[in-house]
Amino acid sequence: MQFGIFTVGDVTEDPTTGTTPSEHERIKAVVRIALKAEEVGLDVFATGEHHNPPFVPSSPTTMLGYVAARTERLILSTSTTLITTNDPVKIAEDFAMLQHLADGRVDLMMGRGNTGPVYPWFGQDIRQGIPLAIENYALLHRLWREDVVDWEGRFRTPLEGFTSTPRPLDGVPPFVWHGSIRSPEIAEQAAYYGDGFFANNIFWPKEHFQRLIDLYRRAYAHYGHGTPEQAIVGLGGQVFIRPNSQDAVREFRPYFDNAPVYGHGPSLEEFTRDTPLTVGSPQEVIEKTLAFRDSFGDYQRQLFLMDHAGLPLKTVLEQLDHLGEVVRVLRTEFAKDRPATVPDAPTHASLVAQRDAEAAQVAAGLQEVRPE
Repeated sequence: MQFGIFTVGDVTEDPTTGTTPSEHERIKAVVRIALKAEEVGLDVFATGEHHNPPFVPSSPTTMLGYVAARTERLILSTSTTLITTNDPVKIAEDFAMLQHLADGRVDLMMGRGNTGPVYPWFGQDIRQGIPLAIENYALLHRLWREDVVDWEGRFRTPLEGFTSTPRPLDGVPPFVWHGSIRSPEIAEQAAYYGDGFFANNIFWPKEHFQRLIDLYRRAYAHYGHGTPEQAIVGLGGQVFIRPNSQDAVREFRPYFDNAPVYGHGPSLEEFTRDTPLTVGSPQEVIEKTLAFRDSFGDYQRQLFLMDHAGLPLKTVLEQLDHLGEVVRVLRTEFAKDRPATVPDAPTHASLVAQRDAEAAQVAAGLQEVRPE
């Protein structure tokens, strides 16, 4: 099982000091956070994609390419890549290039985004969000798997005899997760292709995401990719950790109360009761995270949101030290009683090995039927 962090890259005032980092400071802080993630033993760093203030990650592959050059083991991902407002051809090119630069330590999460004004900035209509996501990904899927593509659809100019370059590393495209917080169509799309489904369950009660994940698992089996238990599931989460739970609550409360995404709404106590947010001791974080398996079944990837709501860099780095300790326990506990039939999270190496094994099986079958 993989553990990591994701960032939305918000530039938010620290409510305890009244200071707001510059865009330059925030960008540099995100890099430092990614490097710290590898230092404390996490598996994945993922960045969002936003094109509007107060966010800075408008170019995820630029950020991830820089992080790739300064890390050795960390898997680099997105949370999310906007499949609706990006050109699939450019996604194919950018992430294949990043895959080569990072020696395969790359996957990505497709999403529609939830900021309405972004669509017209890129010449699209938010009312076409689902059809755009379906058509654009269908093209991207082919661009990575076919050397020459002819294409005609509703939302972009046709392609004739087109080859996306560079080709994917070792002929194996990056693994794709489809992220959603509300759309059953996206869960169905992930299942159709046998891709991963990431339920970013950071705001809503678990019952909503149980329905989405159950739909994905059943559809994954329906489309012939394996049993429901073998479907590839990722979950989001939010934590704030201090050795003493009272200290954690006291320190995090002003950030929660003033956060643009959930401040001035439900109380911190209500939010931690009804959503995956955990503010407390390492043991409380361990217990609540382990309970995700009871709600969603065995899964493959757990990402936490750590650097948001104006938290200063020093605090975030301290949080990552705590998270590293928590994850060491979670690895052991999640491994207990995990059925052997539940797959690990895909990596470039495992996908190459799977491709080679399938090719060997085909070759062996052909040899058996070949006449003497």
